[in-house]
Amino acid sequence: MASIDVHVRICEQEILKYDLEIKALIQDINECEGPQSQLTELNADVKKSFHNLRLRIQDLEQMAMEQDKESDKQNLMSQVEGHRKQMLSNQTVWRKANLASKLSIDNMEKQALLKGTDSAARQRKMTKEGMAQTTSDITENLMSISRMMAQQVQQSEETITTLATSSRTVQEANDEFKTMTGTIQLGRKLITKYNRRELTDKLLIFLALALFLATVLYILKKRLFPFL
Repeated sequence: MASIDVHVRICEQEILKYDLEIKALIQDINECEGPQSQLTELNADVKKSFHNLRLRIQDLEQMAMEQDKESDKQNLMSQVEGHRKQMLSNQTVWRKANLASKLSIDNMEKQALLKGTDSAARQRKMTKEGMAQTTSDITENLMSISRMMAQQVQQSEETITTLATSSRTVQEANDEFKTMTGTIQLGRKLITKYNRRELTDKLLIFLALALFLATVLYILKKRLFPFL
């Protein structure tokens, strides 16, 4: 009899434990904000606890049927009936909490979807505006590059013109240099010619002077020294 009482107390403790687990899980379901997968996991845990609770109540009922005293039997059967009523009450609360949580999660998901749609629309609008601005910036950059290229072409033309002018100036200077070179060569030839003529003149003067001196000496010799 004492052994049966121990089993009864253990069974009742387990029934109380599963009952508290179910109440805690129902509270978690009431507070669940999603996603649906989390709610599904909580419901799976509730079903498991209900299954264990039902088995423990059946075990308590079996123990009540095995009691020798009718009073003990009736007492345990009364407890069994109370546990079953509590289990049915928990099942009702669980269904209501589960339904409320599903509706809440559905509403939140719809709101999130609407916000996502609005956000996507705003994003598309911003993207279009950004693309328009980017296109405008690209056009402006291309126009700026075109202006720069035109300036470069103009500068190149001016440079080519300057180079052509410089080339003509250099050519003219070269022609003048050639002319001056020819003049200098002609002057050098004339100077050389004049130098040669001066040398010839000096030689003729020297010969004439020598002839003159020889003549004078000859005359002096004849007059002063006739016997020679």
